[in-house]
Amino acid sequence: MIGRKLADRIAAVRSINDQDIGTISLVDVVPPTAPTDFAGDVNCVTADLTSNDDICSLIARRPDVIFHLAAIVSSDAEANFEKGYAINLDGTRQLFEAIRHEASNAPYRPKVIFTSSLAVFGQPLPELIPDDFMLAPLTSYGTQKAMGELLLGDYSRRGVFDGIALRLPTICVRPGKPNKAASGFFSAILREPLAGREAVLPVPTTVRHWFASPRAAVSALVHAATIDLSLLGQRRSLNLPGLSATVEDQIEALRRVAGEKAVGFIRKQADPAVEAIIASWPQGFTAQRAVRLGFAAEKSMDEIIRVHIEDDLGGSIAL
Repeated sequence: MIGRKLADRIAAVRSINDQDIGTISLVDVVPPTAPTDFAGDVNCVTADLTSNDDICSLIARRPDVIFHLAAIVSSDAEANFEKGYAINLDGTRQLFEAIRHEASNAPYRPKVIFTSSLAVFGQPLPELIPDDFMLAPLTSYGTQKAMGELLLGDYSRRGVFDGIALRLPTICVRPGKPNKAASGFFSAILREPLAGREAVLPVPTTVRHWFASPRAAVSALVHAATIDLSLLGQRRSLNLPGLSATVEDQIEALRRVAGEKAVGFIRKQADPAVEAIIASWPQGFTAQRAVRLGFAAEKSMDEIIRVHIEDDLGGSIAL
């Protein structure tokens, strides 16, 4: 979902750092959808991140900017231990190694933007996590993302590529069908009622979390491609700005934006497994480094809901 929106944004901006974008290559395990209204070339490639041949073939094209979004998400990585490590750790290292080996043929140092997660942190946690807080993940997904960050930092230090890891907030409201992320219900309790469908709430309404919209996530990825990454020094991972809000805040924002009828579609059904995963995640960040570098996000849950209505529902709802 983020990849599709990112491709559309890149096609719209048409340049990065005053350099025209000539080619966009979209890579997924299923056939990607090309952005419309792009004057350059678009390559839609079906590939497997665990296939060394696939990855080397892609890097042989020598892209200047690489957005690495591929991952097995939280609940799926927890339930499928080997699959999570194969994609999130081994696949990431294969990508980085392919870049290193390509540079052995002729000088090559692309910019790499890696999507990490707030799951790299674990309890006990302060109310607001500072930029220098230690990594102590309590899930396999968080562990795999933390390892990816460390690899990115080391490969950047050695000059293989110029990398940055963005610890995205939970993205809300995610359009489309639910995925296997433990955080998926945060979107579902807004998305489904706005479409007149029931949504299950598996955690108490007092649960607090850190949010940003898909629009803010895409803006952060594009911004990361434009800034001078030497400003990061050796610490190549960033906590991104977001909004700290409770489930009750979400529900009240839904009530303000769409009315009582929409709220009536939410059904409470406790899921201890999901609640345990969410309880290990942070509730808020200072994100001072990212703010100084020009990253931003929404300031209210009402704004996040309106972004979803504007970007994914054609600007209006009918309940």
